[in-house]
Amino acid sequence: MLVDPLASRMVRFTANRTNVTPNQLTVGALILGLGAGACFAVATWPYLLLGALLYHLSFTLDCMDGKIARLKGTGSVFGAWLDYIFDRVRVLACAIALMGGQYAATGNVAYVWTAVAVVFLDMLRYMDALEIYKVRSQMRNKLNALRTEAHDLELAVRQGSGEAAGGPGVTEDLRTAEGALRPDPEADMENQVVGDHPNIALQAEFNKRFPWYARIRNALKRGRIRPHLISGIEFQMGVFIVAPVAAAAIKGAIIPVTILSAAGMLAFELVIIYKFWLSSRDYSRSVAKLETRISGYREQLPAEQREAAVGGH
Repeated sequence: MLVDPLASRMVRFTANRTNVTPNQLTVGALILGLGAGACFAVATWPYLLLGALLYHLSFTLDCMDGKIARLKGTGSVFGAWLDYIFDRVRVLACAIALMGGQYAATGNVAYVWTAVAVVFLDMLRYMDALEIYKVRSQMRNKLNALRTEAHDLELAVRQGSGEAAGGPGVTEDLRTAEGALRPDPEADMENQVVGDHPNIALQAEFNKRFPWYARIRNALKRGRIRPHLISGIEFQMGVFIVAPVAAAAIKGAIIPVTILSAAGMLAFELVIIYKFWLSSRDYSRSVAKLETRISGYREQLPAEQREAAVGGH
């Protein structure tokens, strides 16, 4: 509501009428973020408001770089790395500047610990997101390999028995595994970690336990609202935009707003971890079913074909 509507309109203009690259936007976002940090360090209410405005503009540019890269097909591994590193530098600099400025103005050591907490939570969220993303990719690759092997063996068995290939005998286990391999519609890594695609088999147990969730998710998405309501984006906005604005009006508001932002993000991170745990159970069941199916197909093959199939996989 605060970033995407503005970023989307600016993307349309930037992509069609300028030669600005995604990497240039990433650098611009960092410069604005460092400018916001410099304002935060002053700690007076006009500079807190100016810092919040600069951080909002920085976040808007940071939102634009990925959109333009996907729109023009100019994304790169280096660009993704640059975006990741600059995001962490911006959070680190602004956390130190905002809380350090308040500590210098008040002498309250709680601001020092709040800065440490903000940096730690941001690091923890990204480490968790990267690890879950990596493991989910490994799970998909494993299912893909098993699905391919099961499909090939089923085809060999059908051919050996004179049945037509690709008929109605294709097992439900194979269809389920294929469902888990459908492309994730979200380009953003964080959304891929959330894993909200309703047709992905790795979310079967979660969808079964919470059938109402899909309706809420779809209603939110129709309004361009992500089901993961408080992620790193909202956490940073809470700390570096909402908190300074609140502190400009109410003295001492930064720490309470930061605590609320952190609590919201941690709550939704726990939901992600819970969904990932359920996904791992679905994955184990799918792997076991496919491996059982593969063993059954191998037993139906003649000895020479069975040895060739084992050697090929």
